[in-house]
Amino acid sequence: MRLLLDSFWRSVAYCMHPRVIVLSLLPLGLMVVLAALLGYFYWDATVAWTRGALEAWPLLASFWGWIGRLFSGDVTSVVAPMVVVIAATPLLVVVALLVVSGLMAPALTRLVAERRFPALEEKKGASFVGSVFRSLGLTVLALLALVVSMPLWLIPPLVLILPPLIWGWLTYRVMSFDALAEHASPEERATLLRAHRLPLLGIGVLCGYLGAAPSIVWASGLLFVAAFLVLAPLAIWIYTLVFAFSALWFSHYCLDALAKLRAQRAAAALPTTTAEAADARAVATQWGAP
Repeated sequence: MRLLLDSFWRSVAYCMHPRVIVLSLLPLGLMVVLAALLGYFYWDATVAWTRGALEAWPLLASFWGWIGRLFSGDVTSVVAPMVVVIAATPLLVVVALLVVSGLMAPALTRLVAERRFPALEEKKGASFVGSVFRSLGLTVLALLALVVSMPLWLIPPLVLILPPLIWGWLTYRVMSFDALAEHASPEERATLLRAHRLPLLGIGVLCGYLGAAPSIVWASGLLFVAAFLVLAPLAIWIYTLVFAFSALWFSHYCLDALAKLRAQRAAAALPTTTAEAADARAVATQWGAP
């Protein structure tokens, strides 16, 4: 429990570090660049296709006609751009977060290692490529679990339990592995993940619930379209901060646990070494060696 709470408060404090703040703003900049490029090349064609799809949908044809008579205007010409923006923004967010997360997690782990554990040996227990493929495989499993569990979401308590639990499991498996990838050997990593499975899963679940907070902001942006352009970037920034906090929490916990594991093993090996040295001196004395 002490290790859990200590790593939590340290992670909160590290979120105010200038490097973390700069990293948290990167998805916003990347999203703006992606939106500008896609808008420059595909905006007119996408809006025209969306407008045609809205007008061609039989179920909505009478609705658009009624709205048009009510407001005396071409409703689809106004709705189509809004639909494009609302539909494209989550895609841009996911792409930006994936790119930045691939850069952010290692950077935050290095920050923790440099400031708290500069003497901790790096044993390079996992490669970057292997870590990426492992993360992709676990993400696919988590998405499948979400899809399979969707019918259970109709039961009111489960909708508040299952998604955070699944995302928490994914966060725990991915971030704990990445936090130890550079410093721990495969054997040390397996030992730590086995010994600290429940606390790490608890961190993942808590971070999963924190990750649901931006969804409230996101939903507010969809309900209040006028504030969408303000609330959407705010939600993205919160997503990034939650990701940064999660990566910092796992880094502090895992690296501290690794340092303690090595210290315990070194202390356990010391009496054996001392006994062997004493035996060697006794044999040397017996045979008259100096």
